[in-house]
Amino acid sequence: MTQTNFEKDILNGLQSNPKRLFSKYFYDEKGSAIFQEIMHMPEYYLPGCETEILRLRAKDIIRELPSKGYDVVELGAGDGTKTALFLDALLREKKNITYIPLDISPDILSVNEQFMRQKLPELAVKPIAGDYFDTLKSIKERDKPKVILFLGSNIGNFEGEKALDFIQFVKTFMSKGDYFMLGVDLKKHPRTILSAYDDPAGITKKFNINLLERINRELNADFDTAGFDHYASYDPLSGATKSFLISNMAQKVQVAGQTIGFHAFEPIHMEVSQKYSLEDLDQIRFKAGFSTDHHFTDSKSYFSISLFEV
Repeated sequence: MTQTNFEKDILNGLQSNPKRLFSKYFYDEKGSAIFQEIMHMPEYYLPGCETEILRLRAKDIIRELPSKGYDVVELGAGDGTKTALFLDALLREKKNITYIPLDISPDILSVNEQFMRQKLPELAVKPIAGDYFDTLKSIKERDKPKVILFLGSNIGNFEGEKALDFIQFVKTFMSKGDYFMLGVDLKKHPRTILSAYDDPAGITKKFNINLLERINRELNADFDTAGFDHYASYDPLSGATKSFLISNMAQKVQVAGQTIGFHAFEPIHMEVSQKYSLEDLDQIRFKAGFSTDHHFTDSKSYFSISLFEV
């Protein structure tokens, strides 16, 4: 039988030292449902802060966009409910816009398009399904200037220099007069951040453990999930939030016909979520070769939507 990417990545990650799994695999049907629970946790401040900016500061952002019309390209668009706030503000300001949501899932793009037709019937919507590392090529030669959105603090999932590499990659599909609009979680009190990634109700733990359950379901594995605990850490100097599953004991697990051994208290690195200061973002903008940046924060300065101009 041909080995799937999922099987290959899981086995490679669990046979590495240190062990690691990949956050992109959190989002099976059950994982996506648990993530919706996380989005509504009182400790998980990110969506509320970003929505506040899009709701209350959209006009300030639009003042920095001088052209009469734009292609608004969204990377990893999802269902588009949050983005609709910004698109609505653009239409109210009489901007001639076409919304181009990019997402790997054709199903979620169908939901997105249906939502936009209902919410903003005058909006032109042109979804493109596929990995945006491939689909970005299709928007390079369009006539109108572009605003490329990467919201939801998704940039935080890139470790170290990979965030800068990604932004530089996106810039290769941009021209003079285009803008990159980035949703970024800012550095703040460490306890505020840790509460969002290690909540008292244990929803984040359930989200992480579900990946082991998915491996059991899809790769004929026998993880005993009671043998693993969730641990989150935050380094206020680097801004790195990391999530781990810790093996509570020495144990052996079968995964896709392979035996994976764990020492007592051995970690599996599950996820990184990078936090930035505004000064960090200024440095990234400069290194990536954008000409200017503007930061629009929520009332607590927990989150920024930053606009980089080519």
